[in-house]
Amino acid sequence: MTETLIDLIRHGQPTGGHRYRGHNVDDPLTEKGWQQMWDAVGDCQQWDQIITSPLQRCRAFADDLGKRYNINVEVNPQFKEVGFGVWEGLSHDEIKIGQADAFRAFLNDPVNCRPEGAEVLDDFISRVGLAYDETITRHQNKHCLIVAHAGVIRAVIAKTLQLAPINLYRIKVDNGGITRIRHMESGDLLELLNGSLS
Repeated sequence: MTETLIDLIRHGQPTGGHRYRGHNVDDPLTEKGWQQMWDAVGDCQQWDQIITSPLQRCRAFADDLGKRYNINVEVNPQFKEVGFGVWEGLSHDEIKIGQADAFRAFLNDPVNCRPEGAEVLDDFISRVGLAYDETITRHQNKHCLIVAHAGVIRAVIAKTLQLAPINLYRIKVDNGGITRIRHMESGDLLELLNGSLS
């Protein structure tokens, strides 16, 4: 019986405060952000493979974790965050207050009411889904850790639970939170959301 275990961890708190970073703004982690991630993984060292987004708020931790436990780290650019277009670099308050109508429209229909220049949501979900399927195929019967972003983790959860894209932003993903998905012949199971392994 085949069984593949995938853990996903969202990067910790980055510098620059609460803002839209997408994949063009790449702030490093704060000290608190590093601590959030180390606290979440605890002493866990059972992964066969670590896969990471290329953005430094994910990759720096993935590289350090891999070195600490001698686990191979693979960078996969398909796991970078969704592009937020003109919102990238702006704080959440700047959007909520300064562009209140656009923000409400986005929350109600994130598929059709994207920020100008943002990545098409269906394209993003497809990009992440293909990379995730490839990861499961290549690492069948193994235990992998994917270090990524809230949007990427939401897309994987939505794929697992067969949620419509319009529901993507109804999933809260915490900084340093761990999601676990178990892939079995009988189907896929979401076992953990916003948890820790410590």
